[in-house]
Amino acid sequence: YVLAPLVLLDLAFPPPMDRVQHVSAVVTDERGAVLRAYPVDDGKWRMRAHLDEIDPAFVRALLAYEDKRFRQHGGVDPLAIVRAASSAVSAGRIVSGGSTITMQTARLLEPRPRNFGSKIIESLRAMQLEQRYTKDQILELYLTLAPYGGNLEGVRAASWAYFGREPQNLSPDQIAMLIALPQSPEARRPDLHPKNAVKARARVLDRLANEGVFARDLAEESSEYPPPTRRDFPAMAWHAADEALRQSPNHDGRDIRTTLDFALQRELETLARRTGDALPDGAQAAIIVVDIRTRAVRGLVGSARRDGPGGWLDLTNRSRSPGSTLKPFIYGLAFDDGVASPNTTIADAPKRFASYRPSNFDRTFRGDVTVAQALQHSLNVPAVETLDAVGANRFAAALAMAGADLSMPLSADDDAGLAIALGGAGLTARELVSLYAALGDGGVSHPLVWLEDQVETKPKKKRDPSDGVRVMSEESAGEIVSILAASPAPEGRMPAKLTKNAPVIAFKTGTSYGFRDAWAAGVAGGYAAVVWIGRADGAPRPNATGRATALPVLFEAFDAVERIRPQNDHDLRNTHVDDEAPPQPLARFGDPAAAPHILFPPDKSEVWNDHEHRSLVFAAEGAGPLRWFVDGAPVRRNAAGDAVWRPDLPGFYEVSVVDEHGREARSRIRIRTPEG
Repeated sequence: YVLAPLVLLDLAFPPPMDRVQHVSAVVTDERGAVLRAYPVDDGKWRMRAHLDEIDPAFVRALLAYEDKRFRQHGGVDPLAIVRAASSAVSAGRIVSGGSTITMQTARLLEPRPRNFGSKIIESLRAMQLEQRYTKDQILELYLTLAPYGGNLEGVRAASWAYFGREPQNLSPDQIAMLIALPQSPEARRPDLHPKNAVKARARVLDRLANEGVFARDLAEESSEYPPPTRRDFPAMAWHAADEALRQSPNHDGRDIRTTLDFALQRELETLARRTGDALPDGAQAAIIVVDIRTRAVRGLVGSARRDGPGGWLDLTNRSRSPGSTLKPFIYGLAFDDGVASPNTTIADAPKRFASYRPSNFDRTFRGDVTVAQALQHSLNVPAVETLDAVGANRFAAALAMAGADLSMPLSADDDAGLAIALGGAGLTARELVSLYAALGDGGVSHPLVWLEDQVETKPKKKRDPSDGVRVMSEESAGEIVSILAASPAPEGRMPAKLTKNAPVIAFKTGTSYGFRDAWAAGVAGGYAAVVWIGRADGAPRPNATGRATALPVLFEAFDAVERIRPQNDHDLRNTHVDDEAPPQPLARFGDPAAAPHILFPPDKSEVWNDHEHRSLVFAAEGAGPLRWFVDGAPVRRNAAGDAVWRPDLPGFYEVSVVDEHGREARSRIRIRTPEG
C-alpha cells in the first residue's frame, strides 16, 4: 500500500525523453565510415552515443572523475552528498555538488534553474531513470546530452568537432578535454577560450594521475599539448546522403549505413570538382556509379561544387534530354524483334518520316553501313528508322516498365514521337544508369539500392531474371555491349585492348539539342556509370559535346572504380562484334515491299519559284527506276538522269512517283511566284 502511490506517480510523470529522441542523423558508407552528419532542428549537433563505439579508457576516466560509485548507487549517492557538504563547510564555499551522473542526466533531460528545489527533483528523476534503464543505457544518455560548448552536445559530436574523428582510441589529453568541458562548456571552449581549456584539462589530468588512471609523467606531458581547434563536421556525399535520409526517415538515432564506398566517393567528388573548375561557363558535372550485380549505388556526385550555379541541386535526379544515349536500347529491341542484327546493312541517307527529317550531327551521310557501325558512330537516320520499326510508343513503354519513365512533350494524339531516338524526351542520370546496369546484366532491370541492409548478400553472380523487368533478351544485351565496347576510344586514350590494366568500357555518348546536355554512359568491370555535364539552368553550351566533355570523365571514373573496387569476373576484353553475315531476311534493314517515299517536294509544302530558278529537281526513295508525274503528266529527266520539272504558273499541283512494281507515292504542293 505504501509503494502503490509512488508507482502511480512514477507512471503518471515519467522522465521526459524528448531531447534524447531528437538526435543528429549520421550517414555512413557501406563499412561505417562517416560521410555526412546533420544537425537537429534547433541547430545543435547531438549524436547518439554508443558505449561499444567509445574508447573504454575514456569511460573509465569519466567514472573515476565524476562518479566513482556509479555502478553501485541507485541514482543518488548519499556518500557523495555527505562528502560535498563536508567540503563546502571546510572551504566555506561549494566545491562540488554531489550530483551523480544519473542526476546530471536527469538535469540534461529536463533543464531547471540550479537551486535546492531543482536538486530534489533531479534526485527523484534519477531514481526513476535507474528503475527504467540499465547503467550502460544511463551512461549513453549522459554521453549523448552532455554539453560541450556552443551547439555541441554529446561526446561523439565533441570528438568530431575538436578531433575530427570518432571517440575511439583517444589520447590522454583528448580524454581529459572531453571530461573537463561539460563542467563549464562555454567558459572552457577550446575555440574561444583556449587558455581556460588548457588549464581545465591540466587539472583533470592531474586528478586522474592522482587516481592512478594515468601515469604521472604521461599526464604532465599531455597537459602541455596545444588546445584543439573547432573543425567542420563530415560533409561528403551531400546529395546521396540526402537520398539515404529520405529512405530512412525513422532512423531513431542509428547511423544510416548506405551502399556508398568512401574511397570511391572521395575520388568521384575530386574528379567532379576538377572537371567543374575547368568549365568556364558555370557548368556543373554529375556522376553516378552503380554495382551491376546488386544495383547498389557505390558513388554519386550531384554537382561539381555547391558554391557554383545550381550546385545545391542533385543533378543526377533532374530530368534532362539524354541525347543519343538511348540508341543502344532501340537497337536492342530491334534485335529482339528480328528486324535487324549487328551486321544488317542500313542506309544512312536523307529520309523524311512524315514531317520529321533527322540529320546527323556533322550534317553528312555515310550511305550504307552496318547497324553496329551506325551505333558506334551514333548515326541519327538509322536510329530513327529503327525506332520507327520498333515503335516509339512501345519503346517508351518498355523503358517506363524498367523504371525510366520518359518525360516528353506529347503530340495531339498523346503519342511518343520518333524524336526520342535523338533525345527528344526527359530522363535523369539515375534512370539512365539503371538502364545501362540492365544492359550489363543480361537485359534485366532492377531498382537502385541505396541502403546497405537492402543489398542482396547471396554470393551469386546472376539473379533470377523474374525478380526484375526484362528490357531486352540476354543475347541482344550481349550483342549491344560488344558493339559499344568496340567503339572508338576518346582522343588521347589508348585502346584498352592494348593496355594491361585499363578497363574495357562499353560506352555511349550523347549531346542534346543546342548543346544543353553532354552525356557519357557505359558499363565496365561489373559497374555501370553515367556522367552528365551542363548548366543547371539548361542554357546552351556551344560545341560542348558528350564525346568531348563527358566521355573523358567517364573513363576517369571507371579508372577509379578499377583501382578501388576491381572485379575481373565482368571483364569485357573477350567481347567482340560478330562479323558473320546475317541471314538473308536481315541482310538489309527495311521492308523491301515498301512503296516509294518522296523526299522532295514534301507533301503540303509551298515552293517559291522566281523567274531565275524555275526548275525543280525531284527526289525520292524507292525500289528500282522511278517514274515521276505532275498532275498525271510524265516528268522528263535531264542528262544526269534527274527528274526535272518547270512549273509554268503558280498554283496547286499533285506530284506522284511510281516504282518498277507500280507502287505510288503522292505529294500535294503549292507553287508560289512573285506574281502570286
